[in-house]
Amino acid sequence: MRWIVLIPLFVLASSGVGLWMLTSKWMDEGLNPKADGSNDYAIVLGAKVKEGNIPSLALKFRLESALAYANEYPHVTLVLSGGQGDDEDIEEAVVMKNFLLENGIAEERLIIEDQSTSTYENLLFSKELLPDNVKSITIITSDYHLQRAKILAKKLEWKTDVVAAQTPEVVEAKVRLRERAALLKTYIVGK
Repeated sequence: MRWIVLIPLFVLASSGVGLWMLTSKWMDEGLNPKADGSNDYAIVLGAKVKEGNIPSLALKFRLESALAYANEYPHVTLVLSGGQGDDEDIEEAVVMKNFLLENGIAEERLIIEDQSTSTYENLLFSKELLPDNVKSITIITSDYHLQRAKILAKKLEWKTDVVAAQTPEVVEAKVRLRERAALLKTYIVGK
């Protein structure tokens, strides 16, 4: 009688471990190919803006990565993509623009996409702002987030390379767990 209970528990636990390992592999695959300046446009994906229009730590790390990349490759135009969440006073893209301007990036190198509310919308709405002949882009976002962003970009018929921003340690466990679920949803549903 115990086996009737134990076998389904074992199958469930094994499935959970298998999904964990699979999504870990997928997330690691997101870290490549690393950007080398060969794309003319890089899309910087937004993240939470705190009260007082201050970038969250995740957004700050993404912006620092974007700043370093823009300084290394001065021909690259940055698309700053992020709308305004219900709990934000301002669009993420505006906060991103202000940060980059304050750190010496010329305004003519910045394109603002301030309507998106999801990763898919970040990419879709950014695509609408770029010339039709753009077939390859650089994605700048948190390391854990890259694989899903790459999958969604591929659905929009873009080739990609990536710049990985550090994930804040204080939220790493939470966001990586959430991203695993989002990755599975993206593979199943497509968005």
